[in-house]
Amino acid sequence: MRDTEVTYLGHATFMLRSPRGKRILIDPWVQGNPAVPEHLKRIEVLDYVLITHGHYDHIGDAVEIAAAHPSAIFVCNFETSVWLRGQGVTEANLVGMNKGGTVDLGGIAVTMVHADHSCGILDGGKIVYGGDPCGYVIAFENGFTLYHAGDTNVFSDMALIHELYHPEAALIPIGGHYTMGPREAAKACEFLQAPTVVAMHHHTFPVLAGSPEELERLAAGRWRVLGPRPGETL
Repeated sequence: MRDTEVTYLGHATFMLRSPRGKRILIDPWVQGNPAVPEHLKRIEVLDYVLITHGHYDHIGDAVEIAAAHPSAIFVCNFETSVWLRGQGVTEANLVGMNKGGTVDLGGIAVTMVHADHSCGILDGGKIVYGGDPCGYVIAFENGFTLYHAGDTNVFSDMALIHELYHPEAALIPIGGHYTMGPREAAKACEFLQAPTVVAMHHHTFPVLAGSPEELERLAAGRWRVLGPRPGETL
């Protein structure tokens, strides 16, 4: 098996390649995402899409991507799956679930976990109910386990995510204003105890001012902190 590859597209959007070559897109905001490098905005191969919540900067291109990749399976909370079905995404391509549930995506176990945020979907100029926000723990075919926190503040039950799933790497928001900033993210690292932390959801807009350098300073060598540039593969 090959190693797992994690490509940071920008903001909270990642493309993962599993050891057996499956492609997983997390939070499909690509075309309108100012952080995504132009050469990565066209997605050639896609097997699965994970959606953490319904805000436009996380779900913005879901419908268009579903049309362009008719075999891709979309995983999200139940309410968001109903909304996507109403936008023309076929039911056979939707896995609506909820926190604590685990789905098998071709040998990749994906568990939906809590996030402390909101989840309104902007639809025709109005906000509609999108269910609860979430994060995902992804256990790949080779046993490597990755946690994508979604948009969230720190919450003490992150310690349970460590206890139950032992993620080896954690993708966590650090920008502040809409999510936790570096101070809160450092506490999240203490709860999660993941050896490697990847900073996301920062500097896409000026208000998201938290920096990987500040989180690294607060980590004080207790965790490996990575701040990849958009387009960089880990």
